[in-house]
Amino acid sequence: MHRPAPQTLSSAPDTPHGLTADVKTVAAPGLVAFAALVVANVALAFGPWFVRATEVGPVAAGFWRLTLAVPFLIALAVQQGARPTRLSRGVWIGLIAGGVCFAADLGAWHLGIHRTTLANATLFGNAATLMFPIYGFLIAKTWPTRTQGWALVLAAAGAALLLGRSYELDAKNLAGDLLCILAGLLYTVYFILMARARATLAPLSALTLSTLAGIVPLLVFALAMGERVVPTHWGPLIGLALCSQVLGQGLMIYALGRFTPLVIGIALLIQPVVAGVVGWLVYGERLGTADLAGVVMVAVALVLVRQGPPPELPLEDARDTPDFGRQETV
Repeated sequence: MHRPAPQTLSSAPDTPHGLTADVKTVAAPGLVAFAALVVANVALAFGPWFVRATEVGPVAAGFWRLTLAVPFLIALAVQQGARPTRLSRGVWIGLIAGGVCFAADLGAWHLGIHRTTLANATLFGNAATLMFPIYGFLIAKTWPTRTQGWALVLAAAGAALLLGRSYELDAKNLAGDLLCILAGLLYTVYFILMARARATLAPLSALTLSTLAGIVPLLVFALAMGERVVPTHWGPLIGLALCSQVLGQGLMIYALGRFTPLVIGIALLIQPVVAGVVGWLVYGERLGTADLAGVVMVAVALVLVRQGPPPELPLEDARDTPDFGRQETV
């Protein structure tokens, strides 16, 4: 006999096809979920700008990104009805591993941002654009339709055009390039772990707990590297925490439970598009014809990828239930 047990910071999960089995399915996520995915990537694209504007070290910037975000995430979770109780050991392991992977991703990426070009950092740091869809194809068995396959090809070509003019492999950038490639690999692992966590937890619960798990590793690493940790001006760090972690990562974790890896991967290409625009407006890096063509191709790919058949979602995901509302049975 099963008895209901309250679940730690949990609600109705959103599980893309391939991560769970034998569930009754309903219609695809709607326009609101897709808009959340787009806004998430736009917000995340401003991360490198905030990192370069901070006074602290790059790893310390990652520490403050998570630390300053936690009070806001907890407040949002409580507002949605979160109540502390227990989770299974497997869920905890996944959340802690996800948080540590994300901390390592931030540390490697922030170090790389200061050691290579902004274009290279954006390209390699979003290597999950390719790797996460491959995970979906080979492991989660979420195969694309013909239209979605063309969308992936078009998006890749658009990204190549967008970054091709400013992209460079140079000996002086090698260390930064390698760090950003490592960050892209870690970001893919983080996506996989958090997609699995979203089979049990609601967006804010998964993000809050994984964020908490990443704080200490980043602080220890920053101190071990002798970085400056305490800033004089908090503005860029607060912007990094609110824009990248609360808004960007919060909406991204929400989207992870509602779209296949292919859709998530293509949507990640929004970030280099926005980064190019930021570079144009802030640093005077003018966009050429090839850049503008790349922007159009990525935009068309995002439209095409929405035309395929919907990913299968559990029946309970069709409801707009408050975050952290569902109870688990043990």
